Amino acid sequence: MSEIKRIGVMTGGGDCPGLNAVIRAVTKTAIMKYGLEVVGIKHGYRGLFLGEKEFVNLTLDNTDQILAEGGTILFSSNKDNLFDYTFEDETGVHHGDYSHVGVENLKKAGIDALVVIGGDGTLTSGRDFSRLGIKVIGVPKTIDNDLAATDTTFGFDTAVAAATDAMDRLKTTARSHSRIICVEAMGRYAGFLALATGIAGAADAILLPEIEFDLDKVAETLKKNRDNGKEWALVVVAEGAKEKGGKVIVSKVVEDSPDPIRLGGVAAYVAEELEKRVGLESRATVLGHVQRGGSPTANDRILSTRYGSAAVELLMEGKFGNMVILKGNEMSYESLENVIGNNKGVEVDGELVKVAKAMGVSFGD
Repeated sequence: MSEIKRIGVMTGGGDCPGLNAVIRAVTKTAIMKYGLEVVGIKHGYRGLFLGEKEFVNLTLDNTDQILAEGGTILFSSNKDNLFDYTFEDETGVHHGDYSHVGVENLKKAGIDALVVIGGDGTLTSGRDFSRLGIKVIGVPKTIDNDLAATDTTFGFDTAVAAATDAMDRLKTTARSHSRIICVEAMGRYAGFLALATGIAGAADAILLPEIEFDLDKVAETLKKNRDNGKEWALVVVAEGAKEKGGKVIVSKVVEDSPDPIRLGGVAAYVAEELEKRVGLESRATVLGHVQRGGSPTANDRILSTRYGSAAVELLMEGKFGNMVILKGNEMSYESLENVIGNNKGVEVDGELVKVAKAMGVSFGD
C-alpha cells in the first residue's frame, strides 16, 4: 500500500454513459480513503505518449459534479496503440513500438499505478503495459454487454433506455402511416442491446447476430399481424445480424483503427426487403451514437461507481494486472491475460428469447 502514492486514470475507445461516474469514484475513493493523488490522462494512450501537457490533477472539487455527465471529461481516442504507433513531427512520419515513451512519462509524472477504462483494444494495451511492469487495473467499458468475464457492463442500461425511448417515438409514426419501421441497434457481433430494446420497445421482430434470419419468416409474422388488424410493425435489427447464408453488412473500413470494421446498413436492407414481401411501406432508422450518449441512468451511475471504487481497492491490495468484474452481486476481478477477446453472445435458447417467442415475436428462424 505504501508503494502507491499517485495513480493515473485514463479512458480509451468509444464513449459510454458512466465513464465520468467511474472517474469520480476512482478519484474520491483514492483521496478520501487512501490519501492518494490522482492524475487524469487525457485522450487515452495518445495522452500517455504526449506526456505531462496531457495530464490533469483530479480532485474532489473537479470531479464532484460529473456523476450525471455523459461522455468522459478525460476525452478519448480509439486509434492509439503505443505498441504499434504512428506520429508525425518536424522530422517526418514515425511508426513503431513507442510503449517505452509511455512508461517514461509515467515515471516522470511520479505515477505509481494506472487505472485503464476501456474496451478490448484499450485493455489489450493495458495488459501489455502490465507485462512491462506497470501496475495496471482495467475497468471494462462497453454498451454491448458482451464481455464474458463480467455479468454486466456499465452503459448497457442507459443504452437500452435510450433505444427504448426511440422505439416509443417511432411506434407513433409507424402506426400513423401504417408503416414497417426497422430500427438498427448497436452491439456489433452480440445481440444483447437489440434483444433488450426489442422486448422493452414491443418489437414485432428482433434480428440478432446469434440467429441467422430468413426474411420470408419475418414477413409471415408481419402478415399474420396484419391479418389480425395490425397495419404497422416495429423491427429491431442488430447491426451485426445477417441473413441465412449471408454475411454481415459493412458500412466502411477504417484502416488505421485497431477495430477497422464498421458495421451498418442492415436495417435499410431489411426494410427494403420487407416492403416487397409484406406490402407495407417501410423505413429504416439507425440509432447510432444516440445509444451511447447522454446522462447515465441511476442503475448505471451506481454500477459505474462500484467499478471505479473497486479498481482502487484492487490497486491498494496489490492485485495488479487484473480487470474489475461483476459476478452476481459482488465486485471481483479476473486477469487481463484471460479477458481480452473473450466475448459472449445471446443464448439462443435463453429465457429472454423464449419469452419473446412465446409472445409472437419473430427472430426469423
